[in-house]
This record gives sequence, structure tokens and C-alpha cells, in this order.
Amino acid sequence: MIPEKKIKHIEMIEAIIERMAKNSFQLKGWSMTLIAIVGAISTQGSDKRFILLAFIPIIGFWILDSFYLQQERKYKQLYKNVIAKDEAQIDFCLDTSTATGTTEEMKRLCFCSCLFSITELCFYPIIAVALIILVVVLKVF
Repeated sequence: MIPEKKIKHIEMIEAIIERMAKNSFQLKGWSMTLIAIVGAISTQGSDKRFILLAFIPIIGFWILDSFYLQQERKYKQLYKNVIAKDEAQIDFCLDTSTATGTTEEMKRLCFCSCLFSITELCFYPIIAVALIILVVVLKVF
């Protein structure tokens, strides 16, 4: 049976992981909304160069989403560490800098690893391509 202190600590970490995942999902939703708005406004006859401004928040969303992914991964590593602890070692510490793991596990916690992860590369570059297609189709320049 899992000790009560360990269960509470794990639940705290799970709540943080869930919050990070929700934030990441919301950023992806905002990115899609931004593309839809830019597409709708650009077909209304407004200044077509306005489309290019959409790249700035998309890049910002990508970086912020990568940060949330990095934090999520760090807390998952902390979760693994807490699972391996004995009841006497449970201190309710949520500091991810104390998380340990194999070299491969720790490499995944790097920001660049998160920025160019499969989930990020399958979404944000596609959004950028959609903007580029809008630019080409509407002949901004």
C-alpha cells in the first residue's frame, strides 16, 4: 500500500502537470484562432501586409508552448523521483531542479529539446506555412 504522504505529494505534482498540459493546449487553440482571424480580415480588403504581423505572436506562442512542455517534462521527472522515494524521504518539495534521472531523461528537459519536439514541430511550422500560403495567395508584395 502506498503511504498517505506519498499519495498527497504525487497528487500535487499531477495537478501541476495537468495545468501545464492545459496551458499548452490553450496556446495551440489561440494560434489556430489567430490564423482564422488573420485569414478572415485579410480577405476583407484590408492592408495585406497585416498578415506578416501574425508571425510575431505565432513565434511567441511557440516559445511559450515549449516552455510549458519543458516544465511538464521536469515535473514528470520529479514525479518519477517521488515514486521511487521511501515514506521517510517525502518532503513535499516541488523544486524541479532537484529531479534526477538518466542522461537521456535529463536531455529531454533541455529547452531546445522541447522547442524542436515532435509535438511542437508538427504544429507551429504548419501554422507558419499556412501564413506563408496566405501571403502568397493574397500577393502581399
